[in-house]
Amino acid sequence: MGREILAALLADKTYGAVHSVGRRSLPLQHPKLVQHIVDFKAMPALLKVDDCFIALGTTIKVAGSQAAFRAVDFESVQAVARAALAAGATKTGAVSAMGADPKSSVFYNRIKGEMEAALSATGFQCLVFARPSMLAGHRQALHQPARPGERIGLWLMQGLKPLIPSNYRAIEARDVAHALVRAVKKGKPGVHTLLSGAMQPA
Repeated sequence: MGREILAALLADKTYGAVHSVGRRSLPLQHPKLVQHIVDFKAMPALLKVDDCFIALGTTIKVAGSQAAFRAVDFESVQAVARAALAAGATKTGAVSAMGADPKSSVFYNRIKGEMEAALSATGFQCLVFARPSMLAGHRQALHQPARPGERIGLWLMQGLKPLIPSNYRAIEARDVAHALVRAVKKGKPGVHTLLSGAMQPA
């Protein structure tokens, strides 16, 4: 998802420069792109920024434990948000998940909900959360670990698409990225949530 957001920003003439922060360098070069390799546990000060986009995320399988998962999907997200706010950002977009709820009995959804609640209290003038349904496309192409069960789910969704409510249909990562960028650029004050139905192309 992060790479799709980055591609959208690099192609958008509104943004004169795009600064990425991550744990490792990306195999990408672009005249507008400046990469910063950081330790999220000791997040450095950022250069002045206007808009911030956060797409940090992992899985418990990849992270290895619930604590390690929370360190990425909650703590690292908060570190970036605080650094962006200190650097002047007034608008932020963050990738969350369908079902995000700080009171959920499902650990994944609970952490996403806690992340949203914490970000909402940070103080951005405009804050947009993207809550996509299942992402369409191969996980390898999305630079994410393969999830065999999702292949079956996507196949079933395709066949039953006319019967599935728009918020629950599979969605391309590119469509999520473009919808999030558009919403942040619009800059409507307050906290806003984009569900899959609103992010699907017309």
